[in-house]
Amino acid sequence: MHQFLPIAYFQNQFIPFENANISIATHGLHYGTAAFGGMRGIPDPENSSQVLLFRLDRHCQRLSQSAKFLNYELPARKIEQIIIDFVRKNKPSTSFYIRPLVYTSGLGIAPRLHKIEKDFFVYGLEMGDYLSSDGISCRISSWYRQEDRSFPLRGKISAAYITSALAKTEAVESGFDEAILINSQGKVCEATGMNIFCVRNGKLITPGLDQDVLEGITRDSVLNIAESLGIETIERPVDKSELFIADEVFLCGTAAKIIPVKQIETFKLSEERPIMEKLRNKLFAITENKDLEYKDWVYSVTI
Repeated sequence: MHQFLPIAYFQNQFIPFENANISIATHGLHYGTAAFGGMRGIPDPENSSQVLLFRLDRHCQRLSQSAKFLNYELPARKIEQIIIDFVRKNKPSTSFYIRPLVYTSGLGIAPRLHKIEKDFFVYGLEMGDYLSSDGISCRISSWYRQEDRSFPLRGKISAAYITSALAKTEAVESGFDEAILINSQGKVCEATGMNIFCVRNGKLITPGLDQDVLEGITRDSVLNIAESLGIETIERPVDKSELFIADEVFLCGTAAKIIPVKQIETFKLSEERPIMEKLRNKLFAITENKDLEYKDWVYSVTI
């Protein structure tokens, strides 16, 4: 049972979460003409009057860019200020997740993006670990990732997540925790809501942005952190068979953070994950505002 934060931003005002409702005729509900973001926040361990948001500016920038695919101009600075006000009004006391969403709010039935109303809302919920931090099992999905030539994959568009939903259910109902999607070229792409990394011979490898992957903010963070730690990183196409023999495999995303993979299909992976542990420990310290090198990644909200 989700524990939602009490206040939501809806139709240009802050109101009780339970009153933030849309019509069953809402255009975005029928056609997936929406784009969303996701952001983690925690109470500052050193100051109870502060809440820490991880990479607020980057998350708001990505949502603003995603909105453009919906023919909707929503400045990143406006999103930032609304989220800051949202946190101040809710005064969260535990780890939480913020979900901002832009959508076609009109009640028309024609699938279009022109001459139809758009809107933006924000709500949040308390959230601990999204997946087991000890490691998960994955299967290779029978569902393929969409291609950028037929879907705007540089945006976090709601409609794309039907593939993720199908793949996730297929994985869980066949005895696994998560699914790994392959792209139309037969290369490894990503998980249902996370980017994927593997380690081979001390090098950190991940599918490049030309492989139809989401431009993940945690993915970008991991690459930056690896560089600062002197770990060689390579962005390139990845074969399915490489995952089976990799020294380490892990997933990353805003909700999941960094999660080790302990099994893919019938292949058991090593329980020794030195590079992933270094990256996870560094990321954890950054999100708690304990790493001076990355202080600009953490926005502190006074509540």
